[in-house]
Amino acid sequence: MTQRVELQLGPSQSLALAALSGALAGWALPPAGAVPLLWLALALLWALVAGPAPGGASACWGAASVLVSHRWLLGLHPLDWIGVPLALSLPLCWLLLLLISALGGVLVGIWGRCAARLGPTRPSSALLLALAWGLAEVLLARGPLFWIGLGGSALPGDRALAGFASVGGAGLVAALQLLIGWGFWWAFRERRRLGLKVLPALLLPLLLLHGGGLALINRGGELGGGGPALERVMVLQPAIPTREKFAATSRLRLQRQLQTGLEQARARQADLAVLPEGALGLDPVLAQPAAVELLSGGFRSAGPAGAQRSALLRFPAGSRQPAQAIDKHRVVLLGEWVPFQGLVRWSGLSAVGGIEPGPPSRLLPRIPASIGVAICYEIADGHGLAAATWNGAGWLLASANLDPYPLVLQRQFEALAQLRAIESNRWLVSVANTGPSGLISPQGVISERLPASRPAMDLLSVAIRSGLTPYVRWGELPLIVLALLLGCWRWLLR
Repeated sequence: MTQRVELQLGPSQSLALAALSGALAGWALPPAGAVPLLWLALALLWALVAGPAPGGASACWGAASVLVSHRWLLGLHPLDWIGVPLALSLPLCWLLLLLISALGGVLVGIWGRCAARLGPTRPSSALLLALAWGLAEVLLARGPLFWIGLGGSALPGDRALAGFASVGGAGLVAALQLLIGWGFWWAFRERRRLGLKVLPALLLPLLLLHGGGLALINRGGELGGGGPALERVMVLQPAIPTREKFAATSRLRLQRQLQTGLEQARARQADLAVLPEGALGLDPVLAQPAAVELLSGGFRSAGPAGAQRSALLRFPAGSRQPAQAIDKHRVVLLGEWVPFQGLVRWSGLSAVGGIEPGPPSRLLPRIPASIGVAICYEIADGHGLAAATWNGAGWLLASANLDPYPLVLQRQFEALAQLRAIESNRWLVSVANTGPSGLISPQGVISERLPASRPAMDLLSVAIRSGLTPYVRWGELPLIVLALLLGCWRWLLR
């Protein structure tokens, strides 16, 4: 008769362990990239949902994970620059972080209750629960909040596992992370029965999984297509603090940086120059005609009511006014968009509150190559950039501000940008006010990176590609079909 070893914990001990392991999971996400520690935290989560308090323990795990991983929200303090009294600034930032943490706890708590009902020890249950988690993250990424979940956790520490994003996107990567955690938990439970065989039983699938991920990344080079066409892109990183950007001295400084950058771009034969989100004001007109094509974040009036939209504006070479724009679709909740604005007179936690969202398409048509554009935390949504790639984007552009947030958010943003490049098999140019700015290859490798939080510029060579990955072709459809088949099979077994 075989004997399995389980964690023998009371309810209070389960909650304490859940909080600690959830905090470990939150810390192991980018920028730490400590993937083995994340697997340990996930193995403990599986053990907890098989314990005496599955709902409460998993809720504590989720709340602690989000609390630690989204700690950059405290970088909003002080909020006195938008009219919030200094005494209320830090409590308000903590309240926002705690609310998001509580929401994460509710979601993981629901998952934990479902896991307990399905029986987490069964491999079929583990696969179904992992797929459900991955698909839920995909849905959250398309919502109004900036979630840093398991989908982006493989980078920068485990690029091989991230290779599966080219097949199933962030949802598949999240599911694989959960299944690896389940494998560690299974090995712990079976260690006495298997003895020394437990290590090969655990490590061999792990090695095969990573070998498959590397093969997918290397195969991405074969899907390039489109020949050796290149665009030379001048990236301009102003590094002007958001709290100062509307001051006259800062506007003058930006104009000088822009003019110098455009002159450098023309002298170095760049095809275009790019500035980050919100660099220019409302309905901007350049002081001098653009020396080369310019893509810059700014604001524009749109629609019959003149609604203000954050946008990426395209200035043709020789023009002072934008001839084309792609509006930001996912506006920042409580930053740019405030619910019930007709009832509440508050512009939000930003100096540009009251932004209206634009159309969902992320494709900027142009010659010689259309571009897939992500503005700010639209980078969290792989679906939008995959759709732009399907519709002809030859490379991707991530434009953001990210000030006054700390370096930890920059690295999380960069990890998501790496994942988007792998999903779409496209070169990705990142340009942000204080960073991260640089170039990421279709294999998720950071080829160039400008120094963070300092004014800088660099000329990048971006290859135009046309091949399509399975994820671009089918999106999450394979994951949905597999989850439905598993669910039907489990229902029939009952």
